[in-house]
Amino acid sequence: MTGFDSVGAAYAAHSDSARGGLRHDLVERRLLAELPATPARILDVGCGNGEMTLRLAAAGHHVTGVDPAATMLAAAADRLAARPDLAGRVRLDNAGFQSLSLDGEPFDAVCCHGVLMYLDDPGEAVARLAGLVAPGVLLSILAKNRRAIGVREALVGDSETARPLIVSEADRSVGNLGRETRGDDPDALDRLAAEHGLVPLPWQGVRIFHDHFDDTWAPDLAAYAAALELEWTASSRSPHRDMGHLVHTLARRPEWSGS
Repeated sequence: MTGFDSVGAAYAAHSDSARGGLRHDLVERRLLAELPATPARILDVGCGNGEMTLRLAAAGHHVTGVDPAATMLAAAADRLAARPDLAGRVRLDNAGFQSLSLDGEPFDAVCCHGVLMYLDDPGEAVARLAGLVAPGVLLSILAKNRRAIGVREALVGDSETARPLIVSEADRSVGNLGRETRGDDPDALDRLAAEHGLVPLPWQGVRIFHDHFDDTWAPDLAAYAAALELEWTASSRSPHRDMGHLVHTLARRPEWSGS
C-alpha cells in the first residue's frame, strides 16, 4: 500500500460525512454484536485516522491501532488527544503487515478495514492477518465489493463509465478518494479465510442504497436513522447485500478442542 498519506485529508472529510458515517455505523454495529461483552483486546490493522479504533475504545475495549502511513497515524493521535477519557484504552503504532506478530498476549479480534482495496492481491494479506488470529479470535475484513463495481457509476447516470465496467466484469474502478482501487468477492475472501483454518461467519454488504450519494448528502437525524436501519436490514440479505459498495466479512478461528 503506497501513497495513502496523500489522500488522508480527503478520507477524513469523507469519514465525517453522513455517507461515511453509514459505513462506520454499520461495521461498528456488527463488530459489537460479535465481540465479547467484557472488554476485549483488539488489533486494528490499517487504522487510518483512528475512526474505528476510537469507536471500539469508546465501547469499552482496549485497541491497538497500527498504520504504515505517518500522516494518518498522526491524525489518529490528534483525535485521541481530544478524547482523554480513551487514552488508557488506545495504543497507536506506526507499522505495516510485515512487522505484525502475535508475540505476547493474543488479541480477541483483528480488524483490517479499507486496506485490501489498495493491494494488488488479497491472498498474502489474508494469510498474514489469519496468522494473527489465535483460537477463538475474530477476523474482521472490510473490502471493496467486486460484485458491485459499476453500480455507483450507473446510479449517478455515468453510463459511459458504468457499461464497460459491467461488461468486462472489472475488478477495479475509481474509488471515493479519486484513486483506482481493487474489489474482492466476499465468497473468495471467505474461502481464503477457510484455507487458513478460520470459520467464516455470514458476510454483510455495506452502503447499498446510499453509496451513489456524494459527501454533501446531509440528512437530518431522523432521516439518517431511517437510512441506517434500511441499510442494516438489507445488509445481510441477498440480492441486496450483493450490491453494497463494500463487503464486511468475518471469520473466527475455532477454540482448541484439546485432549
